[in-house]
Amino acid sequence: MTHSWRISALAERHRALGSNLEDWNGMGTAWTYDSDLADHHQAIRTRAGLMDVSGLKKVHYVGPHAESLLQWATTRDIAKLYPGKSVYASMLDEDGKFVDDCIVYRTGPNAFMVVHGAGSGHEMLVRSSQGRQVAVLFDDDLHDLSLQGPLAVDFLAEHVPGIRQLPYFHHLQTRLFDRPVMISRTGYTGERGYEIFCKAADAPALWDTILEQGAGLGIIPCAFTALDWLRVESSLMFFPYDNSQMYPFADQKAGDTLWEMGLDFTVSPDKREFRGADEHFRLRGQERFKITGVLLEGVRPAEAGDTLWQGNQQVGVITCGMYSRLSKRSMAIARMSVACANPGIALQVRGSQESAALTHALPFDDPEKTKRTAKG
Repeated sequence: MTHSWRISALAERHRALGSNLEDWNGMGTAWTYDSDLADHHQAIRTRAGLMDVSGLKKVHYVGPHAESLLQWATTRDIAKLYPGKSVYASMLDEDGKFVDDCIVYRTGPNAFMVVHGAGSGHEMLVRSSQGRQVAVLFDDDLHDLSLQGPLAVDFLAEHVPGIRQLPYFHHLQTRLFDRPVMISRTGYTGERGYEIFCKAADAPALWDTILEQGAGLGIIPCAFTALDWLRVESSLMFFPYDNSQMYPFADQKAGDTLWEMGLDFTVSPDKREFRGADEHFRLRGQERFKITGVLLEGVRPAEAGDTLWQGNQQVGVITCGMYSRLSKRSMAIARMSVACANPGIALQVRGSQESAALTHALPFDDPEKTKRTAKG
């Protein structure tokens, strides 16, 4: 934790569960507990799990120019958001290369909250806000408890009126166990889930009460690394771990296009003006690689950095792997040559293990996204 400068109000809860609170995004984060990560994965896929994801950067942008600032800085049409609605967006640099992803929440007519990952989007927005009528507040008092899994809605429905009617990528201001919260139907698991934004002072009581009252439904605390297992199955990118910042090109500076990362869907239809837009559209069809799924033989998970070969030619590299005891499959996300980015191509894995593999369409789990968008 030598680089950590942000403190979770749940730090002592995590230590009691066996975490050493390793750094992520400047905050000591519970990457692991003493319990088995496979149990965390299974809980979220079959029941529900509770995670502390407060290491995400929560930033408020408020003022007459807040909408125009975010309209230029992100790939989404922010004008279409209304209070209570949110959207997943990408942020590019002037070269049309991906630098961050975020969720933009509209909380009022001239008020937004942006939840940033580990990229440089926040810093870019702060620079762009200079001279505009917009206030920027980095909010570390706001904590984010993520309750994810098919039974999350059943638990919350006992305490939050109308939660079953809350659509995907919408949020509401309410109370949970008599504490003020904002509950958002979002998450990073591919399951139906909710993020509970609360004051730091209320986070321990909310954490304890959810686990105590949810025990009968099988709700357990889950560590941050469980998200890696879930994101592989659900094809969710995690900057910089899938990017050229981690796997650099020999002769080019770091930076990947949305076309390469499979994130081109984050550009709103007919939106042509945003930072990096000209280069983004120009680079279509010039992909150097594509993000692809890989299905491995056997029960061992691939490790990040394992290489993929077709004969004597390296054609890809694994960025994240996992083995699911539920589906009994070893799966991975890979950066793959364009020629080998189609499903069903036979490959060989080298590195932490040697095994046969096949390219596979992403996502592995719930390709129609029926679980996360379910109604009722």
